Formats: sequence, structure tokens, C-alpha cells
Amino acid sequence: MTTVALKDVTKIFPDGTVAVDNVSLDVNDGEFMVLLGPSGCGKSTVLRMVAGLEDPSAGAILLDGELANDLPPRERRIAMVFQDFALYPHMSVGENIGFPLRLSKVEPTSRGERVADVASALGIGDVLGRKPNQLSGGQRQRVAMGRAIVRRPGLFLMDEPLSNLDSGLRAELRAEISGLVRELGVSTIYVTHDQAEALTMADRVAIMRRGVLQDVGTPTQVYGRPATLYVAAFLGSPRMNLLEASVYVHLDRYVTLNLGDQALYLPWDDIRARAVAHYHGERIVIGLRAEALTPVGPNTPGDVLQGRIRYLEHHGHESLAFLDIGATAVVVDEMGQAPAEPAAEGGALRRFGHAMQRLTARSGGPVATEERTSRSRTSVLSDEGRHHRRPAELAVRLAPYPNVQPGTALSVSVRMDALHFFDDRGDRIDVGWR
Repeated sequence: MTTVALKDVTKIFPDGTVAVDNVSLDVNDGEFMVLLGPSGCGKSTVLRMVAGLEDPSAGAILLDGELANDLPPRERRIAMVFQDFALYPHMSVGENIGFPLRLSKVEPTSRGERVADVASALGIGDVLGRKPNQLSGGQRQRVAMGRAIVRRPGLFLMDEPLSNLDSGLRAELRAEISGLVRELGVSTIYVTHDQAEALTMADRVAIMRRGVLQDVGTPTQVYGRPATLYVAAFLGSPRMNLLEASVYVHLDRYVTLNLGDQALYLPWDDIRARAVAHYHGERIVIGLRAEALTPVGPNTPGDVLQGRIRYLEHHGHESLAFLDIGATAVVVDEMGQAPAEPAAEGGALRRFGHAMQRLTARSGGPVATEERTSRSRTSVLSDEGRHHRRPAELAVRLAPYPNVQPGTALSVSVRMDALHFFDDRGDRIDVGWR
């Protein structure tokens, strides 16, 4: 098997675009590592550099502890599975799977046995004589997997292999791929933009944004204690509620977190209170996932927020209520691309337009080093270039099709131990980090 180490790897394309920015990452022997992030964040470029299809502009790539920067792809003992399957249309399934063995001049009898074994394991043993155009999308993906497996590589590289399939088939195949790779014990780097794939398949997840590595850890770690505001916003469905809060310290009693007209109180005996107390008189960002909020009666004591339902989403097994609590939301857009302007309060059509701008944003071209450094040091609470602020809509889980409607008053109890805190740079405020 193979270990992979990236040491301060950077990739700058000839037009000046910084695709990967000073990334350091280790993949252990037999580990399933997932690179997660939106389109254009540099994850596929990292994969191609490990494969030898792109040369790093700076830094070192090590395979089993040996420098591999100048090693040609065929000598790296890797197998790559692509998003578009990349099957030969004129060859049968068996010929496609066995093609790498034919190139390696493996004897035909042995080649046939290995192809049959792999096809049987993948559940495509009965279609070996068919051509790719006679197969379903799931079968074609299994053929592509079989062609990679039959080589018995030391490292699998998978570039969004399930993105062209429907959701039901994706769920089925991700379970199969995860189980098969672990059974083989092969080190794997898997690229995806789908957080469900990352959180269900990975031993560890590496989250990227605009070429920069944001966080690395097990699925439980990156979801439960995200290192940055961006990771907190990116992971989870519904997304984490991110609210602007001003901090006021009552020494030896509690820390007040003012959210507009309402407040939460962090007790002084909470180990996090001392870390948050350093921001007395300043603004920070607090994060609350929907599972930290429980609907309660209007006069319930404790840490309770009150508001009115702005709108509802029904998902069959549950409903989501989006609650206006009079607080200010901090919105992190995935690509770091600025919306045209902050949405006006009460302008539903304008809010929809800005949401579509964020969803369809594209990278703005080359970014100079000085500009990137300056922007990374700017407060997320004042920089309209990367974030914008609007009235908070607190996502709360309710029973399916509840007897409420927009405008209904609702109170929610807050689990204070489930709060996340971030400073104005977007970094986690924490103690006892992992």
C-alpha cells in the first residue's frame, strides 16, 4: 500500500490563477481521505498533482516517503477513477476492465481470471460481453471501478465518480465503494463536493476553499467542532445558523451574548466562557445547528429565543421553520465571491436574486498574493467582499406538517453546550481543541 504526503504544495497556472495555495496534507496507509469543497476550490488539482498529471509550482509530493514530483504517472502505482467513466466504447466490459493488464503484458489466461474475479465482486460478471452503451450509469461506474481495481494499485484516486448518477444510485454505490476499498486496504483519495459522501465514506475529511486547506479531521470532528466559519457554514443540512453577537462579561457570573433585542447567557463555570470573555465589548459570530434548538412554550425558563416564523419548508419526515428573532445573520458564500449588494430587508425577490448570485458565482480570475493575504486578515463582520449581513432566519426542526403558519410566534430553547464561537476573522474560539 501507499502513504501520501503533500508538503506546502502550491499550483499557479500560467494565467496567474492560484489553484492550490500552500497545502500540507498526509494520507496514511490504507486510509480513505476525502477532499471536500465547492467547484473550483482546487481539490481536483490536488488529485491531478498526486497522479502526476499536473506539476506543482512549489512544494513536495511524497509517495511512501520518497519525493515524487518528477516521477511519471505510470511509475506511481496509482489507479484513477474519473467522473465521466472514460470507458472505451468499442471494447466490451471485459476488455475495458482487462485493458490495463493487457498494457502490462499479463498472460491472457491470468488476465481473464483476474477480470472475472473483479467483475464478480462488483456484480457485473453477467455483462462482460456487452459494450458500454448497453449499460446503465451504475454499471458503467462499476466497470470504471473494476478497471482501476484489477491493476492492484497502491493508491486509488477518485475524482467525483458518482456525480453523474441519480441520488438513489449514488447512495447505493458509495456504500459499495467504501466497503470495497476498505476490504482491499488500499489508500484512497476521493474528491467530492457532496458533504453526504464525505461524511459517510471518509476516515478523514479535508475541506478546501479557494485553494486553501480549511480543516482536516474525522467526520465527527469537522462536523462537531469546525475549525473555521467557512467549514461551519459548509457542513450540515440545514446549514448552521450563524449569528452576530456582541459580548459583555459579568466577571465570575456569566458572559452575555447580545443578539439584537435578545440575549443568551454563557455561565462562568462553562470552560468556554473564559475564551469568549477575551472579546468583551467586541462582536463575534455564534453558530447554532438546528439540533441545538427545541420548540418550547412561551414562558419556559432558561436560555430561550423568541421570534415569528418567516417561512416553512416541508420535507416529509420533518418540517423546517425559519424564525425571525431580530438578530443579524452572517452569511458565508462558498466561493468567496461578493454578492452585488446586501439584500434589503423585506425584499423577498431581491433576497432570492442574491441567493442565486451566490449559487452561480464564478471565480474572478487571478488573485495576487498581497490581495489574498490582505483579504484573509479582514474582519468577516465588516468585509462586504466575502460576507454580507441580513436579518437572521433561525432554522428550527419541527414535526411533519405542524399546525403553524408564517407569522406564528415560536419560542425555542437553546442548548448552550452546543454553541460554536468564531472570532471576527472567522477562526474558531475554543479551548481544548480536539
